[in-house]
Amino acid sequence: MKRTDKLRRERELKRAQKKEDRIQKGDSGEQELTIGDYINNLYSLFFHDAEKIYNINQSEEILELLEDMKDNIPEEKWDTVIRKAVKKAQIKSREEAVKQLLSLLTSS
Repeated sequence: MKRTDKLRRERELKRAQKKEDRIQKGDSGEQELTIGDYINNLYSLFFHDAEKIYNINQSEEILELLEDMKDNIPEEKWDTVIRKAVKKAQIKSREEAVKQLLSLLTSS
C-alpha cells in the first residue's frame, strides 16, 4: 500500500470518528453552544436601530444568555462575543452598548 493510500485511510477514519462523536454529543440531548452561536443569539435578542440598542437593561433573555455564556465559555472570550454581537447590529454607539453589556456580565 502506498503512503498516500495510508494517509487517505487515516483521514477517512478521523472523519468517521469525528462524525460518531458529533452524533453521540447530539444524542445526549444538550448540545453546547459555540462562541459563534452566542454571538448570533445575543445579536438576535437586540432591539436596535442605526443609532443604539434599546433593550440591554430591560431584557430578561439577554441577562439569561449572559449568565449561560458566563458558565460555558472562558472569561477571556466574553469581550469578543459581546463586541462581535454589537458590531453585527451595525449601530453608531457601539462602545456604549459594549460597556453596558460588560457591566451586566460582570455585575451578575
